[in-house]
Amino acid sequence: MVALTPALTAPAAQAAAPPDIPLANVKAHLSQLQSIANANGGTRAHGRPGYLASANYVRSQLDAAGYTTTLQSFTYNGATGYNVIADWPGGDPDDVLMVGAHLDSVTAGPGINDNGSGSAAILETALAVSRQALQPAKHLRFAWWGAEELGLRGSQFYVNNLPSAERARIKGYLNFDMVGSPNAGYFVYDGDNSDGTGSGPGPAGSAQIERTIQDYFTSIGVPTRGTDFDGRSDYGPFIAVGIPAGGTFTGAEGIKTAAQATLWGGTSGQAFDPCYHRSCDTTANINDTALDRNADAIAYAVWTLATAVPPVTVYADTFETATGWTVNPAGTDTATLGQWERGDPEATTSSGAKQLGTTVSGTNDLVTGRLAGSSAGAYDIDGGVTSIQSPPITLPSASTLSLSFSWYLAHGSNASSADYLRVRVVGSTTATVFTQAGAAANRNGAWATASASLSAFAGQTVHILVDAADASGASLVEAGIDNVTITR
Repeated sequence: MVALTPALTAPAAQAAAPPDIPLANVKAHLSQLQSIANANGGTRAHGRPGYLASANYVRSQLDAAGYTTTLQSFTYNGATGYNVIADWPGGDPDDVLMVGAHLDSVTAGPGINDNGSGSAAILETALAVSRQALQPAKHLRFAWWGAEELGLRGSQFYVNNLPSAERARIKGYLNFDMVGSPNAGYFVYDGDNSDGTGSGPGPAGSAQIERTIQDYFTSIGVPTRGTDFDGRSDYGPFIAVGIPAGGTFTGAEGIKTAAQATLWGGTSGQAFDPCYHRSCDTTANINDTALDRNADAIAYAVWTLATAVPPVTVYADTFETATGWTVNPAGTDTATLGQWERGDPEATTSSGAKQLGTTVSGTNDLVTGRLAGSSAGAYDIDGGVTSIQSPPITLPSASTLSLSFSWYLAHGSNASSADYLRVRVVGSTTATVFTQAGAAANRNGAWATASASLSAFAGQTVHILVDAADASGASLVEAGIDNVTITR
């Protein structure tokens, strides 16, 4: 895939630079959580007095810093649990950025890495918001969840009990669960499904959250790798209702590979956290470097996203109605089957999903041959190139412009690198903004997202040109495009 340059939204005028979160302050919170566990049977688990003491500690810090706090109670397994919700005054109430971490431990131990680390890091970030008297464009809300270890119970209760209007106001959720693992990796939730594995992309906007966090680690020279939205932490209830999400993770019981040890240091063949869910998850079970870097990444993400001016939509097409896209606009297509069309696609499978029968939104998308036919190869692309072009789009001048869209390319093992999905922008010049090449290997269909800067075309009238090809002899190739959007 070619490199894509994301268009960054401009920060609000009153925004200050993201702070360097003091590691000593974060560790002081961890020491408090350890002391609470020590005084309450060695645990801070749901339904135990150590959990309520932890929640009261966090809430007292936030009350003193000027937050409006709520101790939200719920019941699970016959015990009362608590979420701590803290709102920073100001910001757009219809554009809420939430930052969350689970506060509970397992019953076996004090839970200092899992998840005192995330809880302490977002607490110190919230206190830095207060110290800096930040005036974000978005409304900032922090949350510490109860009973995560028992199945995301606190965050699920919160999301389930939000009125639909309040739920719609949450435009992003950042989750931080285990950010100081002793044998740390540097994982960022794969919002755009660029890894092509697991559960697919997060809701629209998750890719932007991922890039923001990646930008911070790039700035300090630390490589990151994607981690899937596998449902193991408190982002789960948010993405289930369409709220974009993201965050960082330094690893749990998974084993660090030799390649990961080369990339990040540490010990291969050992767990990222050898004390995961054990009594030894104490303040001694923290990698200070990983905790420091992640705390600063959290602050960078909060400051960058919370102070960003919301983008204005210049053009959008979800393909639910016909808007004037033209098939074979230059009259040069060679494909004999599987030409692009707008429609309600039918699913096909051949060693896995090939044409997707589900769209990103609504019932229609742009798809290469929407029918399934008698076999997966009945309406796939055959014979060469098929193209489709948008109606003319007039872009504003002197603007930072960004194109985003959802896509997939699927093919069988009989494909090659000559097969492709490509997106170009045609104005006074033509620029290729996205290419996904095929390969001689099976690739199943899965929606992903991509974006690119269109600022070079500001002030021009342009077309978006999409083409796909089965260009290497008979092979099984399918492609789809959905939710094309241009913002400034």
